[in-house]
Amino acid sequence: MHATHNDHAVKLEGGCYCGEVRYVAEGAPMLKAQCHCRECQYYSGGAPHMFLLMPPDGFRYTKGEPRRFSRSDLEYPVTREFCATCGTQLITRRPGLDAIILKVGTLDDPAVFGHPQMAIFTVDKQPFHQIPDGLPTFERMPRR
Repeated sequence: MHATHNDHAVKLEGGCYCGEVRYVAEGAPMLKAQCHCRECQYYSGGAPHMFLLMPPDGFRYTKGEPRRFSRSDLEYPVTREFCATCGTQLITRRPGLDAIILKVGTLDDPAVFGHPQMAIFTVDKQPFHQIPDGLPTFERMPRR
């Protein structure tokens, strides 16, 4: 990952576990958080997902093309984009959200994430999930 600081703008690079799909995300991160929702637990193997909200116009795939999945039983389902070969979830797109939900574990250097600014969907938090002391928490989504 290469981070270029210019008015908080960064250039993040990453991809899936097997290397078939790669991306670049450029711009100022809009939020750094951890999500405890039940859906994220399915995709993470049980843990909360760490994510960055990034501007959609700065995101592009540079190698390969992900598969996409949206649940058909929900009124406003998110679309999860993942590698069809290794299964790594890369991003999520949520209807009405003008941002890419970028999964921190897919960054070439996940340490650039630093620390989350908040924990969301703590209503679904499991007893083994850790939330840093003093971190703002929200049972669902914080009000805008």
